[in-house]
Amino acid sequence: MAILFITTLILSITLLIVWTRWRQAARADYIRTYMFPKGIFAKLQERRPELSLKDCQLTAHALRQFFLAYLKSGRKFVAMPSQVADDLWHELILYTRHYDEFCNKAFGGFMHHTPAVVLGTDRQDNAGLRRIWWYACLEENINPRQPTRLPLLFALDTKLNIPDGFRYTPDCSALREKQNNRDDRGSGSGTSHCGGDFSDSSYDGSTDGFGDSASGDGGSGGDSGGGGCGGGCGGGGD
Repeated sequence: MAILFITTLILSITLLIVWTRWRQAARADYIRTYMFPKGIFAKLQERRPELSLKDCQLTAHALRQFFLAYLKSGRKFVAMPSQVADDLWHELILYTRHYDEFCNKAFGGFMHHTPAVVLGTDRQDNAGLRRIWWYACLEENINPRQPTRLPLLFALDTKLNIPDGFRYTPDCSALREKQNNRDDRGSGSGTSHCGGDFSDSSYDGSTDGFGDSASGDGGSGGDSGGGGCGGGCGGGGD
């Protein structure tokens, strides 16, 4: 009887693991192939008239990368590193029914908006940025600790020459030389930030979010989670 119970328990746990992994993979595939609502790129171009249709499509790809990172982190808090991807996220949220359906299929619950930020004094924002850096790098087979290039989400604002965008570079040595001549560290839009800084604790005394463990398919854990909407709840909105 005991052997039967143990065998049944092991089989149940195995099936649960397989089902959880399947659901995670299905949600990731849904995000990667998600078709944005008709007319949304025209709305983005009203905000950013300089963007071509190809630029909008690239921005959509970057936003999918952001959503994938949120899913893979176990729905922990992630911060947005791109102004133009944030703009598209804003527009998607305004398509309320589409966005609600997307969140339910992609995450199993609503993902609240968090404004674009760079590394600074806020530990929660920093943890969210380190987390998004980690998963965006892994998505593109980049070493998060020693990057030789940037993942799309962090390169996008520079690539599209967004005036109020955030600038990143993988080359820390060149950036440090600049900072020796001009103290512009953490000053916001227009300033270059180094990919290597995401493993640096000097900003806030920690490296929270950098390579921390995900909780599988989801759940409400994380820096500011709780309730049924995942870690993104605590990031606030605007």
